Amino acid sequence: MAEKAILFDPTKCTACRGCQVACKQWNELEAVPTVNLGSYENPPDLSPNTYIKMRFKELEYDKSLEWLFTRRSCMHCTNAACVEVCPTGALSHHPLGFIDYNEDLCSGCGYCSQFCPFQVPRMSGSSITGIRKASKCLFCADRVTNNLIPACVKTCPPHALQFGDQDQMLLLGRQRVKELKAKYPDAYLYGEDELGGLHVMYVLPHKPTVHGLPADPRLPASTTVWQGILQPAGYVLAGLTVLGLGLNYLVARANVKSHGKG
Repeated sequence: MAEKAILFDPTKCTACRGCQVACKQWNELEAVPTVNLGSYENPPDLSPNTYIKMRFKELEYDKSLEWLFTRRSCMHCTNAACVEVCPTGALSHHPLGFIDYNEDLCSGCGYCSQFCPFQVPRMSGSSITGIRKASKCLFCADRVTNNLIPACVKTCPPHALQFGDQDQMLLLGRQRVKELKAKYPDAYLYGEDELGGLHVMYVLPHKPTVHGLPADPRLPASTTVWQGILQPAGYVLAGLTVLGLGLNYLVARANVKSHGKG
């Protein structure tokens, strides 16, 4: 089973934001109330009801002004911090390559949001009530696993988004970078090597930082500490708590029987 990937070419993007609308329609996500903040961007950021958000940036390049459009969403990393730190298995690697998400298993701990180098997962609900859930792009798993392309790719008019086998998208991305080199010497295929390979890759005309992307995204060092020390310690403490409650129950029951005989 070949792994799949999305290839985004911002030089072809018109920022129509049809991908944002298609994503909301397919996933039945509510609209987010917004106000004019002096930008064409809308909504202003990702949220539990916004899995994709197009970022707008004006850049002076080669004595002219150009727009940079950057797609913000889950990158579906091969070495995914969110999967590494998820204590319940709600986040996992799907055989098709994307990061699968089972909301029913989510405990609302928020570790995926804290450890993601792209700051993508968002939390919904309240920490006061204890009912919290993570949310992020699902790679249209219900479509992809039924031989359909993701909703965002299907709706893209200029074909700035393409979808297919990861190897095929890599070839297309490399070829497009070669074509752009004449005008953009810093053109780069983002996602070929980053974090073991991303399943959402970008053909960048400029350096990643110009697009607001980390130049060298890595798993936070604390991920190893969490996975190797803190998480197991948490399991031990949870086990001791359960054991303590059990012993307390047995002692209380023994006392009740003792008083009853008296």
